[in-house]
Amino acid sequence: MDNSAFQGPAASEDDGVRNRQLGATLSTSSSADLVSPQKEKANEKTVLLKRKVGLLSGISLIAGTMIGSGIFISPVGVLSSTGSVGLSLVVWAGCGIIAMLGSLSYCELGTMIPRSGGEYAYVMDGLGGVFAYLYAWVSVFVIRPSSMAIICLTFAEYALDPFYDACGPPELTKKCLAVVAILLITAVNCYSVKLATRVQVIFTVAKLLALGVIIVGGIYILIEGQTGDIDTEFKGTISNPSVIALAFYDGLWAYDGWNNLNLVTEEIKDPQK
Repeated sequence: MDNSAFQGPAASEDDGVRNRQLGATLSTSSSADLVSPQKEKANEKTVLLKRKVGLLSGISLIAGTMIGSGIFISPVGVLSSTGSVGLSLVVWAGCGIIAMLGSLSYCELGTMIPRSGGEYAYVMDGLGGVFAYLYAWVSVFVIRPSSMAIICLTFAEYALDPFYDACGPPELTKKCLAVVAILLITAVNCYSVKLATRVQVIFTVAKLLALGVIIVGGIYILIEGQTGDIDTEFKGTISNPSVIALAFYDGLWAYDGWNNLNLVTEEIKDPQK
């Protein structure tokens, strides 16, 4: 005999609750089925950057852009503007502190405003669209092209020097090689983000090796006892503030690049790291 016949009104009340819960579940699933195509369509229209830049690639991006042509050119300007080895070292230390403080500030901005664009995104949020547009215009047509031109011309000069005498390579040849370098870099970055990051890592390692050779050579000279410049480190120091300011300008040019990772924030796999 079926025992449910003896359960009375409590059993029918439980059945009613279960039926209402089942109906609510079916209603929710059906409404979700109706909404999901719209959400999928909206997601298809949204264009997002691929997160291909990892920790090693990000470090290589910063180190590779900082260790560029500036570190091989700026020391001459810093030394000539300071007049002594001692003051030049003070200028280099001051430029390093300024670059470090700027990097820490950009780390905070990059996590608070996790959008690509760097300064453009921050000016947009802080000052509005007009100032952001003006900055983007100046950056695209003046700052970035001139900086890239200087870097590629320096590369061309150093690459062609072994093939020419003391007079150096012709200007036209140097400019043609610089144009080829710009086109090649542009093609690599347009073709693949992953390929661009791998190339960046390779060149970063090469530049670190070059700096290592210079540092080891300097230590070897010190061990040999050639310390004449250190003994008179502040001899001939220039006290003109405007000239020392130029030394800081040359030094900061060598440190330039610490802010470049914020330009690709949306391509970083985990920006909070």
